[in-house]
Amino acid sequence: MEPQDLALHRDDGAPIYLRLYRRYREAIAEGKLQPGDRVPSVRSLASELNVARGTVEAAYQMLVSEGYFLARGAAGTVVSPGLHRLAGPGQTKAPRAIAEPSRSRVATSAALPFQLGLPALDAFPRKTWARLAGRSLRTLETVAMTYPDPAGYEPLRRAIATYLGISRGITCTHDQVFVTSGYRGALELVAQTLLQPDDAGWFEDPGYLHARQFLERIGVKLTPVPVDAEGLNVAAGMERAAHARFAVVTPTHQSPLGMALSLPRRLQLLDWAAQRRAWIIEDDYDSEFRYQGRPLPALKSLDRHGRVLYTGTFSKVLFPGLRLAYLVVPQAQVARFKDAVTIFPGPGSISPQATVASFMEEGHFARHLRKMRTLYAERRSYLVNALERHGADQLQVRPQAGGIHVSAQLASRQDDMALTTAANAKGLAVESLGRWRMRKASQGGLLMGYANFATEDDAAKAVKRLLRVMKEP
Repeated sequence: MEPQDLALHRDDGAPIYLRLYRRYREAIAEGKLQPGDRVPSVRSLASELNVARGTVEAAYQMLVSEGYFLARGAAGTVVSPGLHRLAGPGQTKAPRAIAEPSRSRVATSAALPFQLGLPALDAFPRKTWARLAGRSLRTLETVAMTYPDPAGYEPLRRAIATYLGISRGITCTHDQVFVTSGYRGALELVAQTLLQPDDAGWFEDPGYLHARQFLERIGVKLTPVPVDAEGLNVAAGMERAAHARFAVVTPTHQSPLGMALSLPRRLQLLDWAAQRRAWIIEDDYDSEFRYQGRPLPALKSLDRHGRVLYTGTFSKVLFPGLRLAYLVVPQAQVARFKDAVTIFPGPGSISPQATVASFMEEGHFARHLRKMRTLYAERRSYLVNALERHGADQLQVRPQAGGIHVSAQLASRQDDMALTTAANAKGLAVESLGRWRMRKASQGGLLMGYANFATEDDAAKAVKRLLRVMKEP
């Protein structure tokens, strides 16, 4: 497919970046672009179409975040290799599972209703980001053109250390910070450095599905530990696997139920790790988005024995297409991790890391978080109010202090996995709580994202569609 095939009609009323996004999506659906095909660079396509580079970057970012494109740094951007054709022979429209965007609310179309883990794409400061990205490319230093530091771009690591000291109460140096390719990259670095394939570990039940799948794949033995109103039940963990070598926890905002690990449980967990010389992997999940009271300090801030490995990600606070996360290791383990990280591919291109560093250093990151806390509190109310107004007899919303999704318990004995399969087929991206459990529970539940519900009407329409699916035989 040549750039001229992307010629954009300027009379349909939609922004240029959205029209470009649509054309690529349609080309993939029609088979004109195949998995693995390389697409033009931002610079060359902008020149060919006579549009601003920021316009092309915005379209590409949407396509990356949705999984259509895969950014490979200096190797260019390609159609995601694992992507199957989305349309049959002769089909010319984009897949129905992705709603066509309305002209009044462009960016909400990039997410399916209830989609988890996707921030509000319509509220991202694209112009600021594009300006910083362009500046980082124009002022690229020679050091950034050589082989990058496998621990990550140093200015970004310094910015992360400063941010964590102010916002999360974590005292660390930039040498303790390792930038990774997503959260799973951080888990892999920990596993390769500190764990053995047959090591046993505690895992919250229910707990973060993708982390569990990754850890099981690399061969560690996970013991499900129940959570209650105070978070991880440490006493149950000691009873089931007292000699575990590690524990994976989401103490600030439990994934997926949303409660915080109480202070007594935090101290109990830290004591267990110190006595057993076990490791605690703290996933500070959605800690930036708390709507009731002040954000809780990180578990890492209470660590006095160097047993906590702290992880965070930019996927939900900025956008998933960045594929950037970070790991903070105890000072005594820095040399060990520096040695281990040399065998990893690292976090990728310097350019996006430099853009994030500038975004943080110049105050845009803090302003963006303040804006999003207010916005998400409002959008959460859209969904919760719609569920209470239209579906209170079928879904009971669990109280949560933060995050960008809600969990709801099914009032009936309906199979949550079968229900989500039916809902997904209708274009509703709800997830079943059952998939996030290691042990079966008597009551099912649903997980529903709300970050991209731009209006009360959006939320109400999606809830009504879900309720219709629930009533089907």
